[in-house]
Amino acid sequence: MNTVKTYQKVNSEIDAASFSISKMEDIYTKRNGKVDEPHRHNYYTVLIINKAKGEHKIDFNSYKLSNQQIFFVAPGQVHQVIEEKKSFGFAMTFSNQFLIENSIQLSFIESLNLFQNYGQNPPLIPTDKQFEAIEEFSNQIFNLFNSEINMKFLSIGAFLKLLLIECNNICAINPIESDVDSSGDNLIRTFKKEVENNYRKEHSTTFYANQLHITPDHLNRTIRLKIGKTAKDYIQTRIITEAKRLLYFTSLSNKEIGYELGFNEPANFSAFFKKHTQLSPSNFKRIEIIS
Repeated sequence: MNTVKTYQKVNSEIDAASFSISKMEDIYTKRNGKVDEPHRHNYYTVLIINKAKGEHKIDFNSYKLSNQQIFFVAPGQVHQVIEEKKSFGFAMTFSNQFLIENSIQLSFIESLNLFQNYGQNPPLIPTDKQFEAIEEFSNQIFNLFNSEINMKFLSIGAFLKLLLIECNNICAINPIESDVDSSGDNLIRTFKKEVENNYRKEHSTTFYANQLHITPDHLNRTIRLKIGKTAKDYIQTRIITEAKRLLYFTSLSNKEIGYELGFNEPANFSAFFKKHTQLSPSNFKRIEIIS
């Protein structure tokens, strides 16, 4: 059975740390170029890549590593960086505790179109000028992190917020609004929490609309406006992501996984999985384990 490694600590050398930043080239040297196994973090990860060659897998979707890219990995996502040679850039990690300690509202993070918990996580591709600004924020954060100045983490928090705003403004969908507590954003947050609590049993948009006391049409319209997909798309993506994780990281049978995810008949789960991945559950598991 495969077991997924979960990193609990933001900084492996400091137990109480809630923020860390390292140069990717230093991480590569420290690991002697060895590729880490697929793993997940209980915190946010941002990779600011100046120069790289290889592959980044996030929840079993593969993205080519290249120059001037930015990747965002949300807590709980399974990912793996596979470098063909030494990369140059920054790897930044921070927890919800860091946000709280430095007066950054969680609603601010949730309002960004950056940390996509499930589905596709392609890298952000800034222009040269945009990347220059983001890299400058990263350098400021790195220098602060390695300094002993007073209130350095408050300063890091301020630069981190500027960096995330700059990144979010590059996104075509959902540019950040001045009021991150708008009703639409609150609805999205509540919807995502309801899906997380119920997706193993409830698969219909109507169920979640009823939970939110709105019509399915209103829910779909709001979700599409905010994150570029329908409520049904989001629910189904969450189910597929969990199915892939269970297939890869456990020894459960297809039948057991189907029941775990709310399918009364194994054939229904297999058909659902194949419709969304073009692979049967067994073929997906075989291909991923071989690769």
